[in-house]
Amino acid sequence: MNITHIIIGLSVGGAELMLARLIESHRRSAPALRHRVISLTTLGEIGERLQRQGVEVQALGMGSALRGPATLVRLARILRRERPDIVQTWMYHADLIGGLAARMAGLRTILWGIRTTDITKGGSRVTRGIRWLCARLSRRVPVRIVCAAEASLRIHAGVGYDRKRLMVIPNGLDIERMEADAATVADLRAIHGIPARVPVVGMVGRFNAIKGQDDFVRAAGRIAVKHPDCRFMMVGLGCDRNNAQLAEWITQTGAPERFVLLGKRADVPVCLAAMDVFALPSRTEGFPNVLAEAMAMARPCVTMDVGDAKQVIAECGLVVPPEDPAAMADAILHLLDSDTETRASYGQCARQRVEVEFTMARCSQRFVALYDSVSGLKKDTE
Repeated sequence: MNITHIIIGLSVGGAELMLARLIESHRRSAPALRHRVISLTTLGEIGERLQRQGVEVQALGMGSALRGPATLVRLARILRRERPDIVQTWMYHADLIGGLAARMAGLRTILWGIRTTDITKGGSRVTRGIRWLCARLSRRVPVRIVCAAEASLRIHAGVGYDRKRLMVIPNGLDIERMEADAATVADLRAIHGIPARVPVVGMVGRFNAIKGQDDFVRAAGRIAVKHPDCRFMMVGLGCDRNNAQLAEWITQTGAPERFVLLGKRADVPVCLAAMDVFALPSRTEGFPNVLAEAMAMARPCVTMDVGDAKQVIAECGLVVPPEDPAAMADAILHLLDSDTETRASYGQCARQRVEVEFTMARCSQRFVALYDSVSGLKKDTE
């Protein structure tokens, strides 16, 4: 079965990494599937990664929206020539351009992909317009619309997407890569002056309003009063000492020396393993990858009730209302004040849940089942 993926670009991002992991997983577990990738813009780091593995990747070089019509025509020609069994598109821009190009090429087995959950935060006017168009075309262009989260499905059905075609396939983790040896973790803590028995509460996420660093800092300020030895670790692009806005928030806690700002890191599993409690203070999420990663590292977790966080964590952690740093602080304090065995039980429950529901192998199986089902639809129309 030949599958052509169409995506707006292949720089490092959540959807791009998910596409790469899916193809890599299928190359091991479903070699009969032949994947090909078309980037509407540039090759990017993910495109180069896939090419090194022997995956055919083509970049069309669309530099702006003005090139959209020409790119649409060129893409339709490619699809008409190649005639893949399935065209799978990733995110709004690719859904629109890739879906229309596939239909122009006479193809019907088209899968759209939705990653966004909160459509009220972020997004340019162009993106909002494309989403509106996609909602209107959703009854005619795709045979299935794959959402990464139940919250995405509900929200997009509410703005006009065809409910009958929407479905959910949660993201998958390569849990074999989620590991950190004790010595490396101890070294990280030691480098930043954190004694072995001092508790660490942490979060991971690029510095952005939707990631809730301000609420994390406010929660940390409350925790600091009751746990004068606790440290607060922040990992992610922009979470460093050069960030004046973040520094101002931290100063307002009265305990700036207790914050460990690591910025962007390549060793996120090690950072997670260095935390005694993981917190997700986001204002919006789809499928919260970083929460699942913390669970895979057997961390006791506290999450705000955003996107699919509550469904992902289930009974294996604590859930608090969104944008409520006081509630988050109380939940974290509950874990810090619990005995070691209680915290460990939360962590083990979390790890086991990821192993059952959110591995890349499980995600891969779900996509294979989808491909088989739409392949049957294709045969029915021929």
